[in-house]
Amino acid sequence: MIYLLLYIEFFKIGLFAVGGGLATLPFLYQLSLKTGWFTTHQLADMVAVSEITPGPLGINMATFSGFNAGGILGGIVATLGIVTPSVIVIIIVAGILNKFIKNKYVADAFTGLRPAVCALITIAVWEIVKVSVFDIQLYEQTLNIKDLFLFKNIIYLALLFALIRKVKLHPIAYIGLSALLGIFVRF
Repeated sequence: MIYLLLYIEFFKIGLFAVGGGLATLPFLYQLSLKTGWFTTHQLADMVAVSEITPGPLGINMATFSGFNAGGILGGIVATLGIVTPSVIVIIIVAGILNKFIKNKYVADAFTGLRPAVCALITIAVWEIVKVSVFDIQLYEQTLNIKDLFLFKNIIYLALLFALIRKVKLHPIAYIGLSALLGIFVRF
């Protein structure tokens, strides 16, 4: 039963997450609340791991989520679930796009999708910032404003932004630096 649920949930995510991997984050956040297959902290970890591993972010995250919920077969089923809508849409669109590419309504539909994708990505960024910079659970328990902020992470974020503005390195170097710092400083 878990495999059917994984397929259906990730099929829905694949169907509605227009705009790439980051657009899947709001859907994954809702899925974590609905099913408990993974926590919001695990979601943030999934984003980090998915960003540094080869392949599309959304597919990597589906594989990780499915594996977390149902083992190896769960990872395969979730991955198939998230890619199935894209395959179907690509087959349909490839057949008819050449006929309608200059159609005003089709062009307007693509124009209308851009703000929606931007909003989904903005929500995704906010969810990552929320988990990385704030400790909302601790704050709700203590109601102490100092407990709301993860000061180590905020300081590291500021230093990283300053370093990126001053030193132009390949993004992989910053990812490696962050991973090493996380290991040694225990973020």
